[in-house]
Amino acid sequence: MLRIVLFLILIALAAAGAAWVADQPGDLVLTAGGFRVSTTLPRFVFLLGIFAAAVVLVWSILTTIWRTPGRMRRRRHEKRNARGRHAITHGLLAIGHGDTALARRHAEAARRHAPDDPLALLLHAQSAQLEGRRDEAQRVFRAMAEREDTRLLGLRGLFIEAQRADDAVGAVMIAEEAIKLSPSSTWASHAVLGFRCARGDWSGALAILDSNLSAGLIDKAAYRRQRGVLLTARALELETMDRDVARESVMEAVKLAPTLVPAAVLAAKFESEAHQVRRAMKLVEAAWLANPHPDLADAYAHVKLGDSARQRLQRVETLAAKIPPDKPGHIEGRLAVARAAIDASEFLRARDALAPYVSDPTQRVALLMAEIERSEHGDSGRARAWTLRAVRARHDPAWTADGYVSDRWRPVSPVTGRLDAFQWQTPVASLPSDKGTTIESSAFEEAMLAAPPPKRVTAAGQSPVEPAPSALAPAPAAQDNAPPEAKTPEMTSEVASAEPVKPAPEPAESSPPAATPVFRTRADLGKPAPAPIPAVIPIVRAPDDPGIDDEGPSDEFTEQIGTPKAQAGGWRGFWSRWGA
Repeated sequence: MLRIVLFLILIALAAAGAAWVADQPGDLVLTAGGFRVSTTLPRFVFLLGIFAAAVVLVWSILTTIWRTPGRMRRRRHEKRNARGRHAITHGLLAIGHGDTALARRHAEAARRHAPDDPLALLLHAQSAQLEGRRDEAQRVFRAMAEREDTRLLGLRGLFIEAQRADDAVGAVMIAEEAIKLSPSSTWASHAVLGFRCARGDWSGALAILDSNLSAGLIDKAAYRRQRGVLLTARALELETMDRDVARESVMEAVKLAPTLVPAAVLAAKFESEAHQVRRAMKLVEAAWLANPHPDLADAYAHVKLGDSARQRLQRVETLAAKIPPDKPGHIEGRLAVARAAIDASEFLRARDALAPYVSDPTQRVALLMAEIERSEHGDSGRARAWTLRAVRARHDPAWTADGYVSDRWRPVSPVTGRLDAFQWQTPVASLPSDKGTTIESSAFEEAMLAAPPPKRVTAAGQSPVEPAPSALAPAPAAQDNAPPEAKTPEMTSEVASAEPVKPAPEPAESSPPAATPVFRTRADLGKPAPAPIPAVIPIVRAPDDPGIDDEGPSDEFTEQIGTPKAQAGGWRGFWSRWGA
């Protein structure tokens, strides 16, 4: 709207000027030497305008002619750049959907039309990577690393190629060079941090972590957690070599990450050795409420040196009661109570703690039940049945990171090098599926677990002891040929108390007495009677067995078109071998 108004104002001024010039009377005379021109003012103004337009037109033609070569060069350059951009765009799209031939053609076109374009170099390198030409890719990435604008991109490509070639040292050297150029490079800091952790250079790893915080790659909470992890790793390594540095590191770690299980366990151990029992218990309780773990329960049980097994049991029961039954970590408390009860020979408490998990046990539950049967009753049969059941039972939680299961905590993942990757959880491979029950009990396990435990021979005022094998079978009675009435009442009562079996009919006068069995009766197993062994075992040949060619083919024609009789299977082969 403003432009229209200004245009109208200019038109009005031009019209007013033209009207003023037209109203002026008189003539305009121009004299130059002997040349004299006389005209009116309006005509002079009109001729002046035509002259100015002609000058402008001539100047424009001359400048156009002068600038035509440059314009042609620029147009040709722009056309080449447009073709190069088109080739780069479609080449990157070809790489995205995996068309190696099309990507190579576009890369050649981009290199021909736009050789200095950084994206053309990137397209060339990625097309070489897609085709598996690693030498060519490395050459292009080195050329990119020498340029100022593509140096980081070239180092990134060289780092990836070094990883593919399993050159860990070369990859870390490239990453360290990239960190010098750009401290905020995430991939470089991650690679250097993982390498220093794998090498055990905890001081260097802490320096990289501080650099990541300064560059803004991690927030304050992640920094505190990761620093606590690194300090814990250093404390665990120096626990037996430099206890002062280890204690200082783990105390700082437990302040930064109070829920970190290995930090709390090691800190509680140092506090317990310094007779700071209350402080050690608080450290373990804080980590236990966040992440129940058997190592925490063990550290809590032994927090006070010199306590008896019953005192440790009471302490573990107190710790286990801090987690409500509706939380997933409640099972760790019950397992810890069972472990402490077994150590204190309180087998009834151990069974009560494991009772909710016996129907569908994990490996630790089954092994604890086997230990209870072995320690309480000396029943190796039931203990073996529980051990076999533990082999097929569900896995317990373990330290897991990126699919890797470790028997101990580690600061970094050995798969990806990620810091603080290990979590206490059930491995993915052992999670239940819809293929049926996890535990498939055998007949032996069911029979052994269904049988009542054997009675133990106890004396007044004494604790139960292991039943001796000699108490179950009197030595001379098994081989004595005396009549059965010669047995003493004491021996009869001892045998009856050792194994309650049904009374057998009175044997004949001439037959010797039956020997007392060493093991208890297995009648409840329902074992079928053994099949009688035949006197002659027939040789049974499979239907598809071609047999043995004892005799060659009768003639060449039979060898070429048919199978010889001796090669036939089944009854034909049988009769052919007998000459029929």
